[in-house]
Amino acid sequence: MAVLLYRIGRWAFRRRRLVGGVWLGALVLAVAAAALAPAGEEEDLSMPGTESQKAFDLLDERFPQSNSQGAEARLVFRAPDGERVTARDNRAAVEDAVGSLDRGAQVASATDPYESGAVSEDGTIAYSTITYTADAVDLTEASKDDLANAARGARETGLTVEIGGSALDAEEEPGGTTELVGVAVAAVVLVLALGSLVAAGLSLLTAFVGVAIAFGLVSALAAPLGLTSTVAILALMLGLAVGIDYALFITSRFRHESALGRAPEEAAGRAVGTAGSAVVFAGATVFIALVGLGVVGIPELTKMGLGGAGAVALAVLVALTLVPALFGFFGRRMLPRAVRKAMRSGDVSPRPVPDTGRPGLGARWARFVLRRPVPVLMIAGLGLGAVALPALSLELGLPGDESKSVETTQRRAYDLLSEGFGPGFNGPLTVVVDTAGSGDVRATTDLVVKTVRDVDGVASVGDPVLSRGADTAVLTAVPETAPNSGTTKDLVHTIRSAASDVEADTGADVLVTGSTAMNIDISQAMSDALLPYLTVVIGLAVLLLTVVFRSVLVPVKAALGFLLSVGAAFGVLVAVFQWGWAADLIGIEQTGPVMSLMPILIIGIVFGLAMDYEVFLLTRMREAYVHGAAPGDAVVNGFRHSGRVVAAAAIIMISVFAGFIGMSSPTIQTMGVGLAAAVAFDAFVVRMAIAPAVLALLGRRAWWLPRILDRVLPNVDIEGEALSRQVPDRATESDPAVRRLPVGRD
Repeated sequence: MAVLLYRIGRWAFRRRRLVGGVWLGALVLAVAAAALAPAGEEEDLSMPGTESQKAFDLLDERFPQSNSQGAEARLVFRAPDGERVTARDNRAAVEDAVGSLDRGAQVASATDPYESGAVSEDGTIAYSTITYTADAVDLTEASKDDLANAARGARETGLTVEIGGSALDAEEEPGGTTELVGVAVAAVVLVLALGSLVAAGLSLLTAFVGVAIAFGLVSALAAPLGLTSTVAILALMLGLAVGIDYALFITSRFRHESALGRAPEEAAGRAVGTAGSAVVFAGATVFIALVGLGVVGIPELTKMGLGGAGAVALAVLVALTLVPALFGFFGRRMLPRAVRKAMRSGDVSPRPVPDTGRPGLGARWARFVLRRPVPVLMIAGLGLGAVALPALSLELGLPGDESKSVETTQRRAYDLLSEGFGPGFNGPLTVVVDTAGSGDVRATTDLVVKTVRDVDGVASVGDPVLSRGADTAVLTAVPETAPNSGTTKDLVHTIRSAASDVEADTGADVLVTGSTAMNIDISQAMSDALLPYLTVVIGLAVLLLTVVFRSVLVPVKAALGFLLSVGAAFGVLVAVFQWGWAADLIGIEQTGPVMSLMPILIIGIVFGLAMDYEVFLLTRMREAYVHGAAPGDAVVNGFRHSGRVVAAAAIIMISVFAGFIGMSSPTIQTMGVGLAAAVAFDAFVVRMAIAPAVLALLGRRAWWLPRILDRVLPNVDIEGEALSRQVPDRATESDPAVRRLPVGRD
């Protein structure tokens, strides 16, 4: 593979105008497609095979008219202190507000609180439900303005008015201040790591090209494939992070090869053939882990995995083709000024120069760990273990309006409804009774109503509604506790257990659904899938690293380190989002369960990123070891050549992920905190401390491989040994032909 990538790098360098034109054309097409495509819809999560999903499917079949409605809004009114909403003036204000909405072009209906009984027992709070003929994304600005004006008019009379419901749900758009801060930090780190504005700008430029194409494609396919804004933001987050990192790795190798005196074209080929091999492997691991999210069985998680995998694949292609093409445009300007000055004066050598100066920070740190491997291993391992302890209390759930900021009208509407009608009002349970197999529809329905009403924890049960064919009944049960409460989860299981007795007696099918029940089912499915998915990922990591490094113990060490970093990341999520530690610093106003999709999603992403750092750091170690270096010297060599680059790459990735913490979406916030923490732990504790300490203790045993595996396993040659054997060391700056190459101006 190294030889093939070497040829690709040289070809891209020579055909730089063609390569640049192709990527520019792809960028223009992707942006145009995104601009012309219709907006996607924010779909509810679904989980095929669960009881709640079966009930939803049955409702779609038996009650098509009730499931074809569009967006919904709730206008919540609260009377001034000491007054009631039933007072004459307040009632008139409420009816005027509701009446103004009932005349809207996209409004299907607007209920009167006084006729529908939507008034609290103490008479202080009331609400009107407004249903629309269009989905939230298709609501016109006029319809949204009418809703806002109705609320504003009622407020002017002294009422407190808030708006909830799906009509206000909007897609989270990237491009805020915090994301820009993350990119700015990445730019500063690139300049410091590469010592050149041109080299830093190239890494950012190529990453932006890949991200823009990926984001454009996801946006263009949002409507036909049902991709949500979360898919697009994940593609943006991952594509930007790995795109910068991959360009940094190849650029660093190009500068190294150029500093040895090789011509720019030759340096580009060798950079892609060596560092590019590691990029391909690293990208492949991220791609496989993200695509593997499809095995969990949640469509939204599958789409997120595929969107992120596509962005990573584009980042790899950009790194292998566009990056060396840009080398052809900038040439020696990619190098630090001191190196270019030495090359102009002829002070270059086609052979590596022994390092006689003071060793860098990476080499000094490696020697420190080699001298004290046991203390370093104990401190790092116990420290990560302590951070991971909160993960034992991990609770999974899905965020609703209760997790939004109190500055939003949706959150205030949620709080008003909870105050006036009980905490369970915002998360009612829907009980669906399929009476097709029952002899007496009315008797069966009445029995279900009585059974549900007798369950402890049920605040109220509504009157059943029959389908047109009188073969299905639907009733609403309101819990006494909030939707994300553990008591509500137990209540759902209790109702289902009680319903099974009714099924046995009547032959009817009784299903419990609703958004609360669906969230509970999805969270349970996530918990059940977590260990199997983690087992598959760990097994894949051990297998891939065994092939790459031709070692048994190195992959085991890498897998155990990955477990530590993921466990510590979960501990941070629990501490921040469940316990509220430092929640104020990132704008978390309401604690609760960790979003159920996050653990598996973080495992999939961090697995690939952890393998990135493992590969880039240990490749140089193995390269030195197979060429005769002692195990300790091989570790120092790896840190000397790759430690700084890996540290810079990790800081860049942490900055990009942390830049998304400031977004208002709880999903994106959780993802940003979890990924930033996981990368920090994995790069700086596991790979920089635990890995060299373990290698120091193992010595030569670290690179041992049984003979039978040595014969069976393929040799992927990620260190580029075949490249050194098959491609002669040629085309240095001293060659006359090289001096005529268009390598850019100084």
